[in-house]
Amino acid sequence: MGLNHSEETHQRLVEKVPKCTGRGMTEWFQLMNDGPSFLRFDDRVRWLSSEYELAHGHATAIVHEYDLVKAHRRMS
Repeated sequence: MGLNHSEETHQRLVEKVPKCTGRGMTEWFQLMNDGPSFLRFDDRVRWLSSEYELAHGHATAIVHEYDLVKAHRRMS
């Protein structure tokens, strides 16, 4: 499925993640690295939402940002 909101909205959500969840993006990325190897975006969002009781928007922002960072690393 993927991201359904603007990049501006995504950035605002990413900025709010630490305050709203109590964890920074680096910690979320580590949890995703250590978690199940879901290939589909929606499966990873559902896993974060259910496993860590996150709002759907925060889980979506975390997964999308994780994908952006991974893609950037591959290109570097």
